Amino acid sequence: MAQQTLTYYELDLGLNHVVRKYSEPLEDHANILISVPGGNEGPSGVLICSENYITYKNFGDQPDIRCPIPRRRNDLDDPERGMLFVCTATHKTKSMFFFLAQTEQGDIFKITLEVDEDAVTEIKLKYFDTAPVCSAMCVLKTGFLFLASEYGNHYLYQIAHLGEDDDEPEFSSAMPLDEGETFFFQPRPLKNLVLVDEMESFAPILHCNITDLNNEDTPQLYTVCGRGPRSTLRVLRHGLEVSEMAVSDLPGSPNAVWTVRRSIHDEYDSYIVVSFGNATLVLSIGETVEEVTDSGFLGTTPTLSCSSIGNDALLQIYPDGIRHIRSDRRINEWKTPGKKYIVKCAVNQRQVVIALTGGELVYFEMDQTGQLNEYTERKEMNSEVICMALPRVPQGEQRARFLAVGLADDTVRIISLDTSNCLTPLSSQALPARPESLCIVEMGQQDDSGTNSSTMFLNIGISIGVLLRTVMDSVTGELSDTRTRYLGARPVKLFRIPVQGSDAVLAISSRTWLSYYYQSRFHVSPLSYDTLEYACGFSSEQCIQGIVAISSNTLRILALEKLGAVFNQQTMPLKYTPRKFVIDEDSSNMIVIETDHNTFTENSKSQRKQQQAEDMVESADDEHRLEAAKMAEQFLAEDLPEETFSSPKAGTGMWASQIRIVNPSKSDTLEIIKFEQNEAAFSICICQFNNSPIPGATYVVVGTTKDLSIAPRQCSGGFLYTYQLMDEGCHMELVHKTPVDDVPGALCPFQGRLLVGVGKLLRIYDLGKKKLLRKCENKHIPNFVLGIKVTGNRILVSDNQESVHFVKYKAGENALVAFADDTFPRWVTQATMLDYHTTAVADKFGNIAVLRLAQDANENVDEDPTGNKAIWDRGLLNGASQKLEMVSMFHVGDTISYLDLAALIPGGSEALVYATLSGSIGMFVPFKSREDIAFFQHLEMHLRQEAPPICGRDHLSYRSSYIPVKAVIDGDLCEQFNSLDPVKRKAIADELEKGISEVSKQLEEMRTSTAF
Repeated sequence: MAQQTLTYYELDLGLNHVVRKYSEPLEDHANILISVPGGNEGPSGVLICSENYITYKNFGDQPDIRCPIPRRRNDLDDPERGMLFVCTATHKTKSMFFFLAQTEQGDIFKITLEVDEDAVTEIKLKYFDTAPVCSAMCVLKTGFLFLASEYGNHYLYQIAHLGEDDDEPEFSSAMPLDEGETFFFQPRPLKNLVLVDEMESFAPILHCNITDLNNEDTPQLYTVCGRGPRSTLRVLRHGLEVSEMAVSDLPGSPNAVWTVRRSIHDEYDSYIVVSFGNATLVLSIGETVEEVTDSGFLGTTPTLSCSSIGNDALLQIYPDGIRHIRSDRRINEWKTPGKKYIVKCAVNQRQVVIALTGGELVYFEMDQTGQLNEYTERKEMNSEVICMALPRVPQGEQRARFLAVGLADDTVRIISLDTSNCLTPLSSQALPARPESLCIVEMGQQDDSGTNSSTMFLNIGISIGVLLRTVMDSVTGELSDTRTRYLGARPVKLFRIPVQGSDAVLAISSRTWLSYYYQSRFHVSPLSYDTLEYACGFSSEQCIQGIVAISSNTLRILALEKLGAVFNQQTMPLKYTPRKFVIDEDSSNMIVIETDHNTFTENSKSQRKQQQAEDMVESADDEHRLEAAKMAEQFLAEDLPEETFSSPKAGTGMWASQIRIVNPSKSDTLEIIKFEQNEAAFSICICQFNNSPIPGATYVVVGTTKDLSIAPRQCSGGFLYTYQLMDEGCHMELVHKTPVDDVPGALCPFQGRLLVGVGKLLRIYDLGKKKLLRKCENKHIPNFVLGIKVTGNRILVSDNQESVHFVKYKAGENALVAFADDTFPRWVTQATMLDYHTTAVADKFGNIAVLRLAQDANENVDEDPTGNKAIWDRGLLNGASQKLEMVSMFHVGDTISYLDLAALIPGGSEALVYATLSGSIGMFVPFKSREDIAFFQHLEMHLRQEAPPICGRDHLSYRSSYIPVKAVIDGDLCEQFNSLDPVKRKAIADELEKGISEVSKQLEEMRTSTAF
């Protein structure tokens, strides 16, 4: 290893340049430098973290001070293996400073320096706590410690104690030790830190599948993430996480629910009112929720609406009239005329509008004394009223100006409630189907002039499961800028609920959705919860801001969490790093292969532990034999969770692996099949063989390798394990084991047989009685078969260094012939077929390319196994005779671990979805018209100029890091339009000859047509 040097530079602030002052060679190879506070705050200098040691150095006469890094007592790691600090943090106050440093096993040490007259005399280390290994840590001034992980979730801890008054031993550089010796400590659960919060991270996503196993309409993303004992299987659902606070059965089938407060000054709701087909139930909210009969509400009739009105009155609207309950318990009633009854109503703080049978509207307004007065005229609508909505009364005004009415003639009418032209129609909007529900809310956004203001929106739920959101002019009532979103198969019912102090709209269809404004943009997200039927906002001491809802015959109180999140996730821990998984469609169970390098299997670990315990007893003399036996017993009983304390490192070339059958909907492990030490599984597939002795039997084939060395890649051999799925996919039975001579890197079913990539060989196997039988082989893949995809008779083979190859199986000659390949040597990580002629390929440098084979490509090329063919008759560039053409190219910037065609929303078109090692999920969406291409090209061009990256890098050169970007528009960049300042947005919109709202609408439509 090259000699390292420590170099000191001095920054001259006057001349603004750096001067090299001093340099010295280092004895040990260092990986981290920690600056020590100087001046009035400390002795200055630097702490150098190297293998097994931490060293303090400074200018002048200061001698070097060296202290060994403590190790765990009775550790299963190889004792010859060095120990490193992987991340550090400094905490500094006016009176003191200390450092926290974490080892690669996760142990955190508190490091302090003893100072005598500005000279450091001693380094002291003390075991602080153990947390999952991270890549960076930060001590906040408020007493928190944040740990950022490279792979896995991030953690926020509160520092409860500084570790000064405990009985933990303190290690010092002044303690005499021989060279190579170190200190030992005993790891323990958290003592000085308290876990406060956890930030979920998908990194790294190693494999993914998008499918709807739970019949939820919307597909779920099944991902395997993480590394080692912190690995997880995660089921990602698009939607907001919902906490269920309470569930209560109701007597009968309710049809509506409301919450009301006795006074506008009350902090929490007073009553929950539940309407049934022939009665109304009133529940009082306190420490418990219980039925009351003295609320003033009429309980012998169904209720159409129930709310607070005025400052301290309550209002109940039922089919035969209106019941106004004053604060002094006086009750005013208004009865419907003749044989008419109320069909629909709309209420706010001061106004009431009811619709009688026949389409007649009656308007009431509250006067200064709190009395409801009917407006002298009534409005006859020319069609049956289906739904109505009133906005909230604006602050400082007497009344809301508008009423929205949905009619049976598939229109929505806006009617004035102003005293000058009361009940006069102002505007209307035609709908594609009958309106089901209306809701008027104000939500914050920036308008075209760029000023911050709230905009009034009319939300229309229609019977075909579509939500329309239309901007409503707060002065004239005109409707404009309609946005459309498909929500589900059932008619959409809308409810206004409070979310974080502002109004949001809860939309209920076959799924429940929330439309809300958060962090300067609109979100329309489903709730990951059972289907609801009716809902209302809810507030109590136990649940400050929640939802009370009806689902079948139960009353549920819910709270929303993590607003703004795209996914909520169901997580299941795994033992080793997951490599791949397959899904059995019949049982919806997943079969996961987990493999870790540098790891002991459970058997090897227990044997090693037992051996260490025996050595502890044998090495003790007769006097201490009993004490050593007790220590050995404690050591064997000790079981520290590996996801926090990390697994022992077994050394290079040591592998641990297993197969796990999982029920993903219940997060249950159904069966685990473990392999021996140093046998590692790398490939898996589900297939059915034509010549199976059991017709229709489903087989799982797993490819393993023995004694694998990574660089250079060598192994003592491999195996193909053939299992038969039994007990409805809950159990696997070994049929036989087939030896192969290299790593089986890829498996794929093919026409009732099995395609296998064994090293650089492509083979076809069929099922035999004692092993799989080799039927055919191709030896012309250059390096290593990484993946196999099949479309019809065409086989797409990925090579780990030489891009992809199109292969045709000739059944008559029983030959696999490569008839086309790529001209560019891509280091492929994933590839998938887009159609019969087109493939998408991702490489390890973060590029995604779409390659296409000419329509007239000749599949019937001949092989030349003898090499006798004339040199001019051979393939182009020593490869296949036909070459793929690059259609498009884009640099994502991260290694792609998953790439496939999928539809993410019900009814949405398919797009190319990818996942990366850093945990991001993205997609490539095909354009459907040349007008869209022109619009987005121009928008991207303007944003490259107006929104350059904060680090100053040129956007075009970044997206063309390896190969020039081609035929792909950066949607992430285009979506930054909405976050630009208003002047720039106006300038870009003018250049595009569109309004700001038109540009935003087109961006939103592009996203919501295929994703969320």
